[in-house]
Amino acid sequence: MEFEQQDRRAVETIRLPLWGRVVPADGVTPWVLVDGLGRPVEAVEIFLRDLMARGRSAGTARSYALALLRWWRFLVAVDVSWERATSAEVRDLVLWLTHAVKPVAARRTASRPTAGRINPVTRKSHLGDGYGPATIRHSNAVLRAFYEFWLERGSGPLINPVPVERSRGGRANRHHNPITPFQTEGRLRYNPRLPKRRPRCMPDDLWNALFAQMSCNRDRAAVELAVSTGARAAELLGMRGADIDWGDQLVRVIRKGTRAQQWLPAGPDAFIWLRLYFNDIGRIVGPNEPVWQTVNLRNGVHAPLTYDALRAVFRRVNVRLGTNWTMHDLRHTCAIRLLRDERLTLRDVQTILGHANLSSTQIYLEQIDEELFARVRDHFARRSADQALPPVPVASGYNAADLAVLLGGLR
Repeated sequence: MEFEQQDRRAVETIRLPLWGRVVPADGVTPWVLVDGLGRPVEAVEIFLRDLMARGRSAGTARSYALALLRWWRFLVAVDVSWERATSAEVRDLVLWLTHAVKPVAARRTASRPTAGRINPVTRKSHLGDGYGPATIRHSNAVLRAFYEFWLERGSGPLINPVPVERSRGGRANRHHNPITPFQTEGRLRYNPRLPKRRPRCMPDDLWNALFAQMSCNRDRAAVELAVSTGARAAELLGMRGADIDWGDQLVRVIRKGTRAQQWLPAGPDAFIWLRLYFNDIGRIVGPNEPVWQTVNLRNGVHAPLTYDALRAVFRRVNVRLGTNWTMHDLRHTCAIRLLRDERLTLRDVQTILGHANLSSTQIYLEQIDEELFARVRDHFARRSADQALPPVPVASGYNAADLAVLLGGLR
């Protein structure tokens, strides 16, 4: 039996070259993939233009461009042009991602011993140096969409190199209605299975410890808003002055994905810390100004707070506490706190979190480990207390040995 050359490719020896990069742009596409000479890669640029025309966000365009940059570097390493890529290249990329180490500008220093390990305080796993299943699935989805786009235009390879598994139980589209278009069935062939994710609720004592470590009123207001509204970090950072309703204690965010505007009720403490934060910068921000700004002046002005700066706040706090909390843990904590209130329905919590499907909200109904552990410990304590009680004396006229046989022992 003869094998193709790509079937004998030594994936473990592949080293991706430092070819190209993703850079911001001022045109209709906010991000552009450029080659080693700084020239835009036309195939990717056209695809990203189409992506933006479909209403995708700038963050989505950046994540797609980075995934395609990794794909182009892999194709350069194996000497295959993008028009001639086959499922063998996609398969080998997935194999490479499962064993490769992420290329980062600065290698881990203080966090190197904890990479991929479980934090003893939060019981969460630290980020590892490799690519996770979610990253590989995202890469496959981007490549599938990229080649679908070019196949519709009549360019690229003859078939999509990211294959789809046949549906279980028989032929795909076996019950297809002839007046409707064919739909893709089945999962992507080289998609790894995702481990089941559990909600990450922050216990009250650990939340108090986290809040106590916030060094300024701005950070206290941000985490208090996050834990009371369940908004994502990017949604909070996009707030403007007009998005705060002081009278009804509401804040407005632009939802991720749908880009819909939604007002959310926030806790009264959040507005107290907001007022103190505005007092620190000397004024209440204008209607069109970003709410979150640097406390210290930069070139005479307060610059908008970036996502990386917010991550740095949590990084410093985590070092002091020995934890690995993130802003998204506050969203999980908010969801579980709301569901514990019997007066709020699952539909109410779905609306607050901005979930499109109720199934996304139902993951927060799973049993919380800490609560289960507390109930089991209470069970053990009651059993120990019962066993420590002195035996009950037998009433006169009865034989203790006979009652023990009949009733299985007496107390």
